[in-house]
Amino acid sequence: MIKTGIICGGHSAEHEISLLSAKNVLDALDKSRFDPVVIGIEKNGRWLLQDAGNFIINHDKPGMVKLNPSGIPVTLAPACGGELWFKDGASGPVLDVVFPILHGPFGEDGTVQGLLKLAGIPFAGAGVLGSAVGMDKEIAKRLLHDAGLPVCAFFSATEKTLPDYHSAVKRLGTPFFLKPANMGSSVGVFKVHNQNEWQTAVCEAFRYDSKLIFEEFIDGREIECAVLDGDEPVASVPGEVRPLHEFYSYDAKYLDAAGAELDVPAKLTGALTEKIRDMALKVFKTLCCESLARVDFFVTKDENIFVNEINTMPGFTRISMYPKLFEQCGIDYTSLISRIIDNAIKRFNKAACF
Repeated sequence: MIKTGIICGGHSAEHEISLLSAKNVLDALDKSRFDPVVIGIEKNGRWLLQDAGNFIINHDKPGMVKLNPSGIPVTLAPACGGELWFKDGASGPVLDVVFPILHGPFGEDGTVQGLLKLAGIPFAGAGVLGSAVGMDKEIAKRLLHDAGLPVCAFFSATEKTLPDYHSAVKRLGTPFFLKPANMGSSVGVFKVHNQNEWQTAVCEAFRYDSKLIFEEFIDGREIECAVLDGDEPVASVPGEVRPLHEFYSYDAKYLDAAGAELDVPAKLTGALTEKIRDMALKVFKTLCCESLARVDFFVTKDENIFVNEINTMPGFTRISMYPKLFEQCGIDYTSLISRIIDNAIKRFNKAACF
């Protein structure tokens, strides 16, 4: 049996989504091959070894989900070879591989990935560089632009360099999007139509990051494409998100089961489908990603494609697009998780040869 650490929660505004993703992965995990060890990270950053059957509270109520606080404090140390340690110095389970189902800062941004590399444990998902680059929307867009991939007009700002509303409109037109540069799941995202909305959006977005990104509004379809790494990365069929809110907000993604309609596969021409799949692979490679990712696009009426962003650890909830896309390609949820974990071990062993 492969002792498989599932790390979830985290010190992030996406804490609850991580818990829901972990619950779905745990339920679908092939228990004949993988022995799960659940580690929940509290919002204050404390790591707790959990009972795999009872690690979240209110799992059937997305708006009220919480990490069970009764877990046992545990930690990882550099060069531990996967061995967990308890607060009293006693050794705990030895992990063969880790699936860090963490979304947002302090989890998806290279921080935990660096810790796992220091600890000497194989792990699923992008490495330190790909995670950090993928998390920062400004840096990702700059790299994509330099690689000749189409992105919308954008700029970033801190509190010291923040322009006024009229300057932003001059650069981007109206409406435009305002987001924390390092956040996902549409947390802190605002579609700004006027100056009154501007002030509220700026104040709220700065709650989540010290740097904001401002993006041109693209009037187009929201198309997503999943990537799975192996000997070579492969792209799924594209899917379309049709939000029933004004945009694909946090509520539409995770709290409102009727917040969006998903078309899998997306209703696209064969040529456009292949163009999106090819572009998803180029984005994946340009941003130094590994293991898995979901690439999001906008497609306009005249079939111009714009890269919106990459998610290096996409959501794995029951309504998430990533597993749905590969299911359409003939890879069921359990097989998909097995491939991701197997590839993590293979990648680690290959790196150890150098």
